[in-house]
Amino acid sequence: MPSPDPQPAFVLIRPQMGENIGAAARAMWNFGLDRMRIIAPRDGWPNQKAVAMASGAGRLLDEAQLFDDTPAAIGDFDYVYATTARPRGLTKPVLTPEAAMAEASARIAAGGKVAVMFGPERAGMENDDIARANAIISVPVNPDFPSLNLAQCVLLVGYEWRRAATVTPPLRVDASGDWAAQIEIEKLAAHYEDRLDAAGFFFPAHKAANMKLNLRNLWSRMPMTRADVQMLHGIMRQMVRWKEKG
Repeated sequence: MPSPDPQPAFVLIRPQMGENIGAAARAMWNFGLDRMRIIAPRDGWPNQKAVAMASGAGRLLDEAQLFDDTPAAIGDFDYVYATTARPRGLTKPVLTPEAAMAEASARIAAGGKVAVMFGPERAGMENDDIARANAIISVPVNPDFPSLNLAQCVLLVGYEWRRAATVTPPLRVDASGDWAAQIEIEKLAAHYEDRLDAAGFFFPAHKAANMKLNLRNLWSRMPMTRADVQMLHGIMRQMVRWKEKG
């Protein structure tokens, strides 16, 4: 029995310009997606403008599956999303891209097959296509200007898929070297405290203890590498040498 597909397929319905197909392929590959299906492209297939626009994502176009109509393109999936700015009165669950891709990730992890449909550039998806979807993905855009370029929409959904499918911390600091150990931070704090004390910084005397506490707290809030610590030691040593020369 074949293993379940580890990602959703992106289905482009009657795309009108080769450039937009290529840009959509590039957006998909930015987020590790390579299952593209194309329904009745207006300018035929293969399309050299699509290849040129895809840049390094040309493999997606080489492997893209071509279909004549929507039922054939989505027939082997068990859950299908339709992206549209306007649900158009059809009674279906409407999700943000974030919520939809979190749900899609859970469905795929459970062995399901998921597809996301994107409509043609000029008028978007028709009701006949939307009616075949299980749920709608609606991007919270400016209501006075809701139209999204095909590749932009693919990029948004692809980004949310990547967020849902990978464990990515919301904040990361890429250090250029090893992080400083606590003992190194402690020695740096002591160095500055000693020199500042000698320079008369902790004045008046009754505020000195609180000033030193605040300074220690400042060091603890600063994520530093060993190179950072060495540089700060060097700064203080040079300032002291300069003062002593004067």
